[in-house]
Amino acid sequence: MAIGYLTVQARTAQEAIPLAGVQVRILDDAGNTVYLLTTNENGETGTVPLETLDKRFSQNPYYTGTPYVSYNVLAQAAGFNWIHVTDIPIYDGETALLPLSMIPMQESQRTPLQEELPIGGPAVATDEPRRQEGEASVSQEGKVPLLPGQQAQTPDSRVLRQVLIPNPITVHLGPPSSQATNVQVSFPDYVKNVASSEIYATWPEASLRANIYAIITFALNRIYTEWYKNRGYNFDITNSTAYDQAFVYGRPVYSSINRIVDEIFNQYVRRQGQIAPYFTSFCNGTTVTCSGLSQWGSVNLANQGLSPLQILRSYYPKDIEIVQTDIIANVPSSYPGTPLRVGSTGLDVQTIQTYLNRIRKNYPAIPVITDPPGSFQESTRAAVTKFQSVFNLTPDGIVGKSTWYKISRLYTAVTRLSELDSEGNTLGIGTVPPSSVLRQGSRGQDVITLQYLLDVISQYYPGIPAPAQDGTFGSKTLQAVTAFQRTMGLEPDGMVGPATWDALYRTYLGIDQNVPTPEPGTPSPEPSPGPTPNPEPGTITYTVQPGDSLWLIAQKYHTTVDTIKRLNGLSSDLLNIGQVLQIPASQASGYVEYIVRAGDTLWTLARRYGTTVEAIVALNGLSGDMLTIGQILKIPDTQSSGYREYTVQPGDSLWQIARRYGTTVAVLMSLNGLTSDALSVGQVLRLPV
Repeated sequence: MAIGYLTVQARTAQEAIPLAGVQVRILDDAGNTVYLLTTNENGETGTVPLETLDKRFSQNPYYTGTPYVSYNVLAQAAGFNWIHVTDIPIYDGETALLPLSMIPMQESQRTPLQEELPIGGPAVATDEPRRQEGEASVSQEGKVPLLPGQQAQTPDSRVLRQVLIPNPITVHLGPPSSQATNVQVSFPDYVKNVASSEIYATWPEASLRANIYAIITFALNRIYTEWYKNRGYNFDITNSTAYDQAFVYGRPVYSSINRIVDEIFNQYVRRQGQIAPYFTSFCNGTTVTCSGLSQWGSVNLANQGLSPLQILRSYYPKDIEIVQTDIIANVPSSYPGTPLRVGSTGLDVQTIQTYLNRIRKNYPAIPVITDPPGSFQESTRAAVTKFQSVFNLTPDGIVGKSTWYKISRLYTAVTRLSELDSEGNTLGIGTVPPSSVLRQGSRGQDVITLQYLLDVISQYYPGIPAPAQDGTFGSKTLQAVTAFQRTMGLEPDGMVGPATWDALYRTYLGIDQNVPTPEPGTPSPEPSPGPTPNPEPGTITYTVQPGDSLWLIAQKYHTTVDTIKRLNGLSSDLLNIGQVLQIPASQASGYVEYIVRAGDTLWTLARRYGTTVEAIVALNGLSGDMLTIGQILKIPDTQSSGYREYTVQPGDSLWQIARRYGTTVAVLMSLNGLTSDALSVGQVLRLPV
């Protein structure tokens, strides 16, 4: 089998605050734990390998099966509601970057809620019809056709005067007239999500680029024509493929798509001599056909050697061109137009240095900048490189367009939180809600308190917009109140009475209690993996496996976490796969306890744990091979004696070796530090004993 990869990032407040210590469990479709990981100070788990199918299956339009392997993720953190992400596609050679936006628990909330985020395969694999509307003539003539059954909201519907990148873009998670939630995301993140939700990340580069250009342009056409706002809606675009393009909230994005979008997110398709983004409709081209781009057809054209523009001109008018807009809404400073690197000087360099030093308070892994203000030297390069690494940008130490805007967005997010903290102290919010009942048209200090609470909460809840704090209960405040009420399960009547005030305060105080306060500091070193050369007398060695935690190991060997940490000189609970620990020998039980689940057999358990059916039968005193769901079995512990070595033979593959020795390709790659599944004859591999 092939190998794909997964990285999980747990953050809150629009990425302004990374969450360390989040327990992330990666499970297969059968519910078995593949990895048990803990996020670091950047809110990341690191990248882990996972078995999947060869990429050729996802590049073949005639393959009728599922061309990938799905995994699930359960994230748990003290003071936060849990997140359960299911049916995550893992593709051959691709790294899936899974963002987890953790929601703080409310004050006095005793048990965490669990948010379910089903993902599933891309839209190109479905046969759902596309009914996309909005031709190019809309932007040229200033006419806005109505959706079926809808009345015009204004007699003089219009379009914008210029093409701009929205920041953020508001996405309606359902058909236009539904009561679904709106979420706000940055435009690059929106495009990455849509591309990952529409097509396979394993497609050829030219095909990916052509599809991403179509996705960007489709969205910008909706923005330019104010397609939905001219109809009285309070969003920019929907995630319904019947009207727009796919967007799955909580979906991971993939490394190939991530890289391309960072490069071209502000480039779009238009006809020569015109300003408007062309209406780039598309469909899969196999089970669903349309007059626009064929997604599968673009793969065929890319394989023939056509460029992205040539592919686009095969489906749209021949006079289309790709152009760039540098007009991006709501950024504190515009990109200077040329990359900043070692040797650059001036105000733009000083701006980036200021932003990074402020972001560092929330992300202390970013090194402090000691270069003179306005002079891009080595410490600035080091800070930029680390920032890029943390936020999945190419870590080249150069501030190009994508790095500039990502730094700007993070700076805006972290400084806004600081401003809100200061405003809260000034307002004297306290812990007792006001007794007034507010509705649209209300004015005064209690309205300011309401708007402030909604502003704070909106930083942590993507579905709640932030109203202006002007003391007037207008339409924007009404939208925020009704969105909050829906989120909290209250009647969305737009009136702020005792129940809504109480929910507002419980949510606000929960944020204050549970969200960590960022403080600058120096990252503590992680424990380094590797064998212990001279075990202490009275101990055995144990090699950390995927899914291990100190607590699980302590339970297995009937000892305590503190004892293991003290014996191994550990200052944190973080473990690395392949790390060798010393365990008190007197506490070693020689077996692992396992609770039988549906589908288990003695044979499958023996293979999974690298033992034999006979050994399990003998250890448990079984008289037959019948098992009962919920039965507790003792499984011989074969991991405590370290590694065995294996020399690669002609014809070997990681998959064959894993099968032969009752392990997995992912474990072999982790234990041996492999980044690919290529092997050399004579190569020595470590195998779990």
